[in-house]
Amino acid sequence: MSGHPGRPARILVTGAGGFVGRHMLVALRAAFPEAVLVGTARTGRAERVQGVDEVVALDLDEPSGLLDAVATARPDAVMHLAARADVGASFRNPMAFWRTNLMGTVALGEAVLRATPRATFILASSGEVYGLAFRAKHPVHENSMLMPANPYAASKAAADLAIGEIALRGLRAVRLRPFNHTGPGQRDGFVVSSFAHQIALIEAGRQKPVLRTGALDRWRDFLDVRDVCAAYVAALSQANSLVPGVVLNVCSGKPRRIGDILDRLLSLSSVAVEVMQEAARLRPTDVEHVVAEGSRGRTLLNWAPRIDWDETLGDLLASWRQTVKAAGPS
Repeated sequence: MSGHPGRPARILVTGAGGFVGRHMLVALRAAFPEAVLVGTARTGRAERVQGVDEVVALDLDEPSGLLDAVATARPDAVMHLAARADVGASFRNPMAFWRTNLMGTVALGEAVLRATPRATFILASSGEVYGLAFRAKHPVHENSMLMPANPYAASKAAADLAIGEIALRGLRAVRLRPFNHTGPGQRDGFVVSSFAHQIALIEAGRQKPVLRTGALDRWRDFLDVRDVCAAYVAALSQANSLVPGVVLNVCSGKPRRIGDILDRLLSLSSVAVEVMQEAARLRPTDVEHVVAEGSRGRTLLNWAPRIDWDETLGDLLASWRQTVKAAGPS
């Protein structure tokens, strides 16, 4: 079964049950209503992945089974979103991140090349791969040096390079490097979502009016997750016109100060809080300013972020309020 050029008939989505994955399924369903969406689960149980048409058993930590999984799924497009993504956790258990993010991704790329060599392979890489390159204080672009500054970023950079090499052997890969993204449904291990969750807990009387943070004098390039998914859809739609292995930054180009984001979230609430910085939330290696350049991606994908930042923050806070209310009193 094969779709028309730019219209995949079967799309395999790894990480379909995750934060980005859930938004991705909505975007794919809207863009390709005729496509069969195939999700992945470690056990292959359909009830564990909502919003897909089929489920295949696929475990990135078990590379030996990936060839059979891809052959079973028969995709003509692969959206590889699955990864370990918690930077803090990567310092505590680096090997788990190398195993999943690098070895799992390499094995998946090789399996797609062998089982479905005509399939488009969209890799969700990360703007974190540039790392210490941001210290040069000029916008990073796709040809900037990769200088990852934490185990998560290093594992993603290595996977990014590996998929680039596999593309030289025929994999129809597109490597997208999205910068920070947030939005409704993101868990609280990420900075903006952590702020919103804590505000919702304080509003509900479930947390003392003390909001705990890491470093606030940091500037990051943030996007709404739904805009990131739109970029992924654009890449899939236009994959036939892109050079295999191409790298594209997905960014706003407008860095925002973390402390200002917190202030904006607090302005959406009536609670009065004490802001307390915690050493445990600080990274051993960190970059103050992140400035990204994304004109190549905007041009080739005909894409630009469209969702207003205040809408993103409002939707995120509303999502956490709903989650906290549904959890009931502690």
